[in-house]
Amino acid sequence: MRTPFVTKTIAAAALAVASPLLFAQANTSSVQLYGIVDMAYRHTNNEGPAGSPGGSLNQMVGGGMSQSRWGINVSEDLGGGLKALVNLENRFGADTGTAATPYFQQSWVGLQGGFGRLTMGRQYNILFDLVTSTYASYPYSPYMDVYKPEIGFALGARADNMLKYMAEVGPWRGAVQYSFDEKNPTGGKTAGGYLRYAAGGLAAGLGYQNYEFASGKKVDAWTVGGSYRMGDWYFNAGYGQNKVDDGLTAVDRAVLGAMWQGTINGGFGGPAFLAANKRTIYKIGAGYQITPQLNIGAHYFRAEQKGATAAAKGKADFFTMAFDYAFSKRTDAYLELDHTKLKGDQISLSNAAGQVNGAKSRTGYTIGLRHRF
Repeated sequence: MRTPFVTKTIAAAALAVASPLLFAQANTSSVQLYGIVDMAYRHTNNEGPAGSPGGSLNQMVGGGMSQSRWGINVSEDLGGGLKALVNLENRFGADTGTAATPYFQQSWVGLQGGFGRLTMGRQYNILFDLVTSTYASYPYSPYMDVYKPEIGFALGARADNMLKYMAEVGPWRGAVQYSFDEKNPTGGKTAGGYLRYAAGGLAAGLGYQNYEFASGKKVDAWTVGGSYRMGDWYFNAGYGQNKVDDGLTAVDRAVLGAMWQGTINGGFGGPAFLAANKRTIYKIGAGYQITPQLNIGAHYFRAEQKGATAAAKGKADFFTMAFDYAFSKRTDAYLELDHTKLKGDQISLSNAAGQVNGAKSRTGYTIGLRHRF
């Protein structure tokens, strides 16, 4: 029978042997919890019902500049310059605590090494990657979450069942993606890629991606643009295009409508909205860092659409301006102003309930507080 002294001695020896292994493992693997909590007050006009669109809407939004989120990043050093990577990210509305659907907006695993990076799972598509990394609207936040016309051209911004490969050589970066539809009744097969250059404050890139509907018809998307940083100034410009095959089914149109949804496009909707087979957008903007804490940015977007009939024609002008004050590296407050103006007989704004109400213009402002951890 072992005495307490012998038992303690054996335990201590085992711990001494195991400790180097435990610490070695800790030094080669990391798990990081991160997130954003963003709350804002937002006011918009022309939010009334059809036939009487003049009413205003006051609301709290659980993500003004950034959508609230939390996530986990995992990195493990496998040796020889090879790493295993994992990302799980949930989005939610901080005003109600309601989680987005699907629960994990990103859920992927991958390998990274001298060959580049290969990731597999639900993740951002290459259109979103290129725009937000190369000619984002704001250097401190890629876009204003409550008003983001440019994201309406990104084919949903994410895709399920995706393989994505990215490699960098000097100032050049390239990426390609492919996702499987897995016989989904709404489709989902995608393919695309981009090429990006960044050096000396200048960044520019070109990207292409398609989406195949269940019917076999496709929407093709292109984007090109760039940005330049010069001291306290930041300039950006870009172009995006979506072109859709003729003969879409009702199911195809519903999927396309989710990608083009009016709230993302500043409330752009109406009978012409889904009748279009080609949509384009131009963007130009500038930002200036007034002090180390205070930034200002302003952006103009011009969108046009057309289709097989004259009824599909429409134009939209979007303008947004934001002031951002940083209390610290993690906490900032912001004021955002925006205006939307439509031109076309068959296009209209939609109200907060998603109902087309006949309004041709809307002005809004947002005041919010954001914390990042």
